[in-house]
Amino acid sequence: MGKKGKMEVEVEVKSSAERFWSAIAESTELFPKALPQQFKSIRTLEGDGKSPGSLRLIQYAPGTPVVTFTKERIETMDEAGKTVSYSVVGGEMASFYSTFKATLRVAAAKKDDEEEEGALVTWAVEYEEKAPHEASTPPSSPTLPPRPSASSTPTFSRTSI
Repeated sequence: MGKKGKMEVEVEVKSSAERFWSAIAESTELFPKALPQQFKSIRTLEGDGKSPGSLRLIQYAPGTPVVTFTKERIETMDEAGKTVSYSVVGGEMASFYSTFKATLRVAAAKKDDEEEEGALVTWAVEYEEKAPHEASTPPSSPTLPPRPSASSTPTFSRTSI
């Protein structure tokens, strides 16, 4: 059994929560067009690519460090709560981790006067590394950003997404 861990990253974006969530919900079609430097293609292998149980094959653009493709299964999709959860079930990531589950949540960011200003996007991951004799490469590879310390959750500055 390998090391277990959790990490959470929050990012403020300029887009409204509705607009950003729409992009996430349409990521199968949208991401390869909008972000060709990161995504070569995203194909739906089972289901509709949006609902629980759907299986997607994500092929990353040439030059992406460590991984060339990932298979992920959508576990939950909550349109009202603007939350999606997925598990990695194949690809290079599956050779590093016995479990890799992520949840992406989009919420309206509020100014002091409670007026919506952009969105707060939270990406939370729970994982278990494969034991060293099971893993094909060390999990310390740049697949994941560095884990934050227990006392801090990284918050990044506003971006123009």
